[in-house]
Amino acid sequence: MSTDLPFDPVTGEIRDGSSNIAEMTVSELSHALKRTIEDRFGYVRLRGEISGYKGAHSSGHCYFSIKDQSAKIDAVIWRGSFNRVKSKLAEGLEVIVTGKVTTFPGKSSYQIVVETVEPAGAGALMALLEERKKKLAAEGLFDASRKRPLPHLPELIGVVTSPTGAVIRDILHRLNDRFPRHVIVWPVRVQGETAAGKIAAAIAGFNAMAKKPDVLIVARGGGSIEDLWPFNEEIVVRAAAASHIPLISAVGHETDTTLIDFVSDWRAPTPTAAAERAVPVRVELLTSVASLEARQRRAMVRMAQAARMALTSASRGLPRPDDLLATARQRLDGASQRLPRSLHTNVQRHAIALARCASRLSVGMVSERLTQLRRRLPDLDARRTRAMAQFIGKRTDALASEWKVLRTVSYQATLERGFAIVRDDKGHTLQRAAEARTGKNVEIRFADGDVPATIGPPSRQGTLF
Repeated sequence: MSTDLPFDPVTGEIRDGSSNIAEMTVSELSHALKRTIEDRFGYVRLRGEISGYKGAHSSGHCYFSIKDQSAKIDAVIWRGSFNRVKSKLAEGLEVIVTGKVTTFPGKSSYQIVVETVEPAGAGALMALLEERKKKLAAEGLFDASRKRPLPHLPELIGVVTSPTGAVIRDILHRLNDRFPRHVIVWPVRVQGETAAGKIAAAIAGFNAMAKKPDVLIVARGGGSIEDLWPFNEEIVVRAAAASHIPLISAVGHETDTTLIDFVSDWRAPTPTAAAERAVPVRVELLTSVASLEARQRRAMVRMAQAARMALTSASRGLPRPDDLLATARQRLDGASQRLPRSLHTNVQRHAIALARCASRLSVGMVSERLTQLRRRLPDLDARRTRAMAQFIGKRTDALASEWKVLRTVSYQATLERGFAIVRDDKGHTLQRAAEARTGKNVEIRFADGDVPATIGPPSRQGTLF
């Protein structure tokens, strides 16, 4: 540090030997003061009220003041830091800012370059909480239609909480008392600036697992609004809303309320209550099952008894089997007695009919019928011969017509018109000039025979053989 100053930059005392003070420029003094203030104070945390806030400048930087009852200091947030500020700045908002105290030589003033801003006091946090709640509610994240039912008896339970607090012990103890289940704990910080990101990452991590838990519990113990603030951050609320796993929020005590409570599928007043809601009481469940089983047995016995009584009553109105078969037996006995006489009568009737037919037939009648058939045979044979001749003539004419068409379209007729067929040494027909390579042996078929040839180099007129 320069020793040419007329005063000690740390204590502010006037040095002796004023008559020997060296001259300084205004810029030199301003830069010396800048170095002194920055070295003396460095980073500080200031609490005060925002004054003169008009939003971001066209450059992206933000200029305003921080004041209390008796003092005010200029403040600036550079564009990069302003984009990272989570709290919404507003005129009159009480905040706590962290930054570096420096000077602005152009105006001979000092200012604080702010890097982080957080609301100060419960009142400011409540106002910010209410504004954020309205915003998320308007997006429909708190709608009752989004709530999902919790599984009655989950196989696997995921817990997002601190691994060292009493909360996880209370949850595990209560689960063990009611109905022991497999539990996976995702350890996170539940307080501080980085807590919100860790909690959101844990919820997303459970949802990304191959074997997902059946239900999630996000929990922490009680505390002030500042302590519970990570559960009011948008990143946590949106992670809970995006969870595909039913989620129970158990943050703080019964009177504490955070935004994750509104988006969760069920809000537990305490972490212990969350464990109670996650699983039923095993003894009560066994008792209920035993009771249902006993009721089922009694109901089945009553049903069997009622069916037996109904069957007995119905059987009284039915006739005896012997009574039902008596009439049929009588009909069967009568039919069996009539059967021999009926068979004998039937045979006699058919014998008489056969005798009548035989009497009408004679040798002369048969001979006359055969003579008539022999007379018709020559005429039938002539008719057959004429029909065959007509059929063969029609088929011959049709075949001759088709042969003429076939002869016209055959490749032999095409060759006779002056065309030729070129085949390679394997007998394959060459259909394009590109297949005719120089030096290739081919065979050219004309209408009157085949001629072997070798393909020569191409000329301007085409391929030469």
